[in-house]
Amino acid sequence: MYNLSATSGNTGFGSRVFRYEVTGLRQTSESDQTDYDIRRSGSTFFNVPYSRMNQFMQQISRWGGKIVSIYPLGIDTPPPPAATSAPAVEPQKKAKADIPVNIYRPNKPYMGKVISNEELVREGGEGTVKHIIFDLSEGELRYLEGQSIGIIPAGTDAKGKPHKLRLYSIASTRHGDFVDDKTVSLCVRQLEYKDPESGDKVYGVCSSYLNKVKPGDEVKITGPVGKEMLLPDDPEATIVMLGTGTGIAPFRAFLWRMFKEKHADYQFKGLAWLFFGVAYTPNILYKQELEELQEKFPENFRLTYAISREQKTAEGGKMYIQCRIAEHADELWQLLQKKNTHVYMCGLKGMEPGIDQAMTEAAAKNGADWTEFLKGTLKKESRWHVETY
Repeated sequence: MYNLSATSGNTGFGSRVFRYEVTGLRQTSESDQTDYDIRRSGSTFFNVPYSRMNQFMQQISRWGGKIVSIYPLGIDTPPPPAATSAPAVEPQKKAKADIPVNIYRPNKPYMGKVISNEELVREGGEGTVKHIIFDLSEGELRYLEGQSIGIIPAGTDAKGKPHKLRLYSIASTRHGDFVDDKTVSLCVRQLEYKDPESGDKVYGVCSSYLNKVKPGDEVKITGPVGKEMLLPDDPEATIVMLGTGTGIAPFRAFLWRMFKEKHADYQFKGLAWLFFGVAYTPNILYKQELEELQEKFPENFRLTYAISREQKTAEGGKMYIQCRIAEHADELWQLLQKKNTHVYMCGLKGMEPGIDQAMTEAAAKNGADWTEFLKGTLKKESRWHVETY
């Protein structure tokens, strides 16, 4: 086992470099893009600046390695074995390489085989929403929680050209629903609306296509894309999630990573608070999963529903998600004063004005200006994450 004290917060180590001995590294699509001397067996040595130690240990975990020793390099330190030496880990700017982007593009998509396509809306609900799982075992597609993938529907448009891709938020963690790194899941609502001119009912091209796919079908997948909705690495963070309808997708991924999976490098001990807005109770997507997590982790997970066609506000109006934010605005304002509180918003854009109004009033009670705080603090510190439509 490596010496945990080597990663303590002692600032005396600030300018030091530490020597890591690692065994069991495997070659992966990620490590293949680095200059490290990756081996399938034996020891590999890395020189790591103190400021990069936590990130480096997470990287080794992803590569399947085991750290067997750590010691500081100095005047009295014997030189490392030349045959297995490797470059020191580079400064922080290289960390961006860990975020996968556009591994597959529209001109050369990944053909993902459908594993399952299950209805999420229960009896008495409105519309249809499918949870679709795709097999990734035959390709190099990987992703992070909060990212999206593109789907290219089969067939051609009215002009005879191939359909353009549509983006969908990923509803699974990087390890997939089976926790084997071989799947990706989507939460897709069948889009339907009335044409404003003809009054005819129109169905979304891609959502209709995905609604009908069956196990064994192959679907063109691109991506992943997106950096706006990524989770912070801080396991002590407060994560506030505001979602409507299929906007639950990235939050399901967040919650699985926080509470359902076990990770050596990420053990969530902070607070996760989900505000989820739907029309009817049967439209609460992943309801059983959410309520099981709430029951199992009451100190770390809060769940607040806004069911617009069933619940009423104190004034007798429909209960939308912005109404729930107004009810808890003072508490949310206090949470936002913590430097490790992040807010994520995903779903209908129409919820934004009401949320801004509620937080404006809460800020004013504390002698602050919400617009200034939002732009000058939350957005500047990358703690306000929005993906609405």
